[in-house]
Amino acid sequence: MNDRRHLSQSEVERLLKATQGARHERRDRCLLLLMFRHGLRVSELCGLRLSQVDLEERVLHVARLKRGLSTTHPLRGDEIRALRRWLAVRAKMKAEGEGGVLFLSERRTPLNRRTVWHLVRRYGEKAALALPAHPHMLRHACGYELANQGADTRLIQDYLGHRNIQHTVQYTAANPARFEKLWR
Repeated sequence: MNDRRHLSQSEVERLLKATQGARHERRDRCLLLLMFRHGLRVSELCGLRLSQVDLEERVLHVARLKRGLSTTHPLRGDEIRALRRWLAVRAKMKAEGEGGVLFLSERRTPLNRRTVWHLVRRYGEKAALALPAHPHMLRHACGYELANQGADTRLIQDYLGHRNIQHTVQYTAANPARFEKLWR
């Protein structure tokens, strides 16, 4: 049995690719990309508001839950393109009573946790991932990918909004690359 709790970079790419041709491709690709790149919890994603996205300044204001530390993250080019594509679709939806939430359902209501869980699971199956995917795996994938890129534990802690560094060390402790400069 596989007890891995995160997706690898290549699995995230396959998950994103699995959105191609989907009914809500632009929305789903955008939300999966933002969940991964910003280590969003499912409730943080569902609660994202239009006012938290600043395309002109190229930043995302991340309001962390679970008493986490909120931060402002830079948006990369592919994220901005995905957001623009989704926002063009969203603008045509004429949403009523959605209160400025970024991601909407087909019924023009805020996307809920259960729907996001279903989407991630379905795209994971479509991508033929070796393990059943769920939204929190994207948050963990973010932490592990940042560690693989050489980010230190404190930086990852700040990025993910952890108050306690004990929640962050799992990402750097599992990275063998941290030992590469030893014994030279």
